[in-house]
Amino acid sequence: MKLNAMVLLTMLVGHMPIRSTQAFFSTASLTRVSSSFLYPSSRNQMPQRKRANCLVENRHFSALKAAGTPVTSFDDGKSPFEITTPIYYVNDKPHIGHAYTSCACDVIARFMRLSGREVFFLSGTDEHGQKVESSADKKGMSPQEFVDEMSVSFRDLLKVLNISNDQFVRTTDTQHKEAVQHFWKTLVEKDAIYLGAYEGWYSIRDECYYTENELVDGKAPTGAEVEWMAKEASYFFKLSEYEDRLLQYYEDNPDFIAPRSRKNEVIGFVKGGLRDLSISRTTFKWGVPVPGDDDHVMYVWIDALANYISALGYPNEDSKFSKFWPANLHIVGKDILRFHAIYWPAFLMAAGLPLPKRLFAHGWWTKDGEKISKSLGNTIDPVDLVEKYGVDQTRFFLMAEVGFGNDGDFSDEKMVQKVNTHLANELGNLCQRTLSMVYKNCGEAVPIEIGTYTAEDEAILAKAKELRDVTAGHISKQAIHKYTDTMIEMVWEANKYVDDMAPWVLKKTDPERMATVLYVLMELLRRVAILYQPLIPASANSILDQLTVPEDERTFDHLETSSINTGTSISKPIGVFPRIELLSDAPVTA
Repeated sequence: MKLNAMVLLTMLVGHMPIRSTQAFFSTASLTRVSSSFLYPSSRNQMPQRKRANCLVENRHFSALKAAGTPVTSFDDGKSPFEITTPIYYVNDKPHIGHAYTSCACDVIARFMRLSGREVFFLSGTDEHGQKVESSADKKGMSPQEFVDEMSVSFRDLLKVLNISNDQFVRTTDTQHKEAVQHFWKTLVEKDAIYLGAYEGWYSIRDECYYTENELVDGKAPTGAEVEWMAKEASYFFKLSEYEDRLLQYYEDNPDFIAPRSRKNEVIGFVKGGLRDLSISRTTFKWGVPVPGDDDHVMYVWIDALANYISALGYPNEDSKFSKFWPANLHIVGKDILRFHAIYWPAFLMAAGLPLPKRLFAHGWWTKDGEKISKSLGNTIDPVDLVEKYGVDQTRFFLMAEVGFGNDGDFSDEKMVQKVNTHLANELGNLCQRTLSMVYKNCGEAVPIEIGTYTAEDEAILAKAKELRDVTAGHISKQAIHKYTDTMIEMVWEANKYVDDMAPWVLKKTDPERMATVLYVLMELLRRVAILYQPLIPASANSILDQLTVPEDERTFDHLETSSINTGTSISKPIGVFPRIELLSDAPVTA
């Protein structure tokens, strides 16, 4: 059955049960998400007043008072931080896998920036190779015209998803091609390349060579078609000489490849024996010319992998290269791990350059339990997801639905349930009812008369003050799902605190206690929204706007050095997350 997601714009106030995973629906009419919900706009900041004395004491200090993140075996927690997506191949339009990788990198990059780290976040497009040349020919276009058109769709996707990359590299850029040719010359000088001839199985779709033993039912392990390449002159990289060095490096750097299951796959492949790698082609021309031999163009992967250093200004030592290389983190899909965990380190070893500190390979997505493919007609356009559900809703689902590193399954039902439960029902409702009570019962301003904190107040605030350390620990290990789970749990605890304290009852019986409870809730929301910025940046900042948190007090160091200003005027609260209702009798297109 095909479905259509429609958005029910329902303001979530009142005292509904919070943790129910069942959607509750209003009788209001259905409509699409408005742009104001997709991209919540900033509101004018309110004037600052005195801070609440009870919070200036900062009774629970974070272990990360100074700028930085937890130290790990692969990161010192303070140095400049480079994080990369793979560069995306432009033979077709973007799909959910591109969105997933980009969002994951963005969450980590934003978290690092908010922690005080200097970040270089790189993404881009891979625009050379036989597959691109063939796709362009089918469209009656030159390869350059084709990649110029296709690259825009990937750049636009990053904008649609609110991705904060610092640079977008294209392998057709002049600077990149010059850097790759310098890299090639360095490998030649190091005696890592020789001229020979190649014949064997090759997958145009994967841009990968396969041995007879790797084929499964006559196809590549990925399911791609392969073709036999007759003997062709080719330059080779002496990959076989790096088998022992790679295995030793994996042993000496046990956290270099993650998750562990992927590391074991790589080690098993290397132990099976490495053959020298063909790194040039003569049967097509759409690639970077081999220096000194224009009959050859470089194998697409030596061209593509070098983007991680070319974008930094390599080989210029006075560029960003000296600051950010080696990269702290390459995030890739599991299908291209071999290129990043075997070929790339070997190339760098041969060139005498440092290796990236860590590779993380995430899983694949299926749809409704089925493999996603054009032939099944079930591809998922991430732009469509944003149009139906919203930017932050899409980001949230992709990061929260599956353990990062595992495979995930998409369905509209799962999307609606997760977004409604955790964003609309829980976080949205916490924000709406807290601010509504403050607006209605505290003179449209942050409470001024704050009483002594009870044990319950201290306990919930102490839990909130632990959030930075806990979430930083998860992000430092790329456990993005654990970061989201921690935030979800904190919001649930805050909603439980609301129900236990019942400020609507205290309004009649103890107004001062009501004011104290509402102030605690505003402080909880401040901390939650600040720490939610990496995942749902626009929505988190909309909440911070409504809390009147100044824009220059939203980094993580302000979690302990700042607090909600008592007496500050607030505006009538507006809903941040619309609820979504799924109609079973209308079609949805992927």
